[in-house]
Amino acid sequence: MLIQHKHSETKGVFFVAGETEDDYLAELIYMKTGDGNIIVEHTEISDELQGQNVGYQLVSSVVEYARSHGIKITPMCSFTRSVLEKKPEFRDVAILS
Repeated sequence: MLIQHKHSETKGVFFVAGETEDDYLAELIYMKTGDGNIIVEHTEISDELQGQNVGYQLVSSVVEYARSHGIKITPMCSFTRSVLEKKPEFRDVAILS
């Protein structure tokens, strides 16, 4: 599964592309904070990708992005929060309080 990434100065998305450029089969949306960290706002997986571990792959991608940029992740999205809480190996970049 190819996870792609688009971002601007204030927001970004990790996604699995559909048939068109703006059609996402799965997405994890985040916004950047003033201190350079990110807040994951929403994760959504299409019905056709359910059960294929795509949500975990999206969270793993944002974790790797955070590590490579020396930033932290605040999960507002309940799915992302759940993954970050269950995976101790991701807690180095998570703000869970």
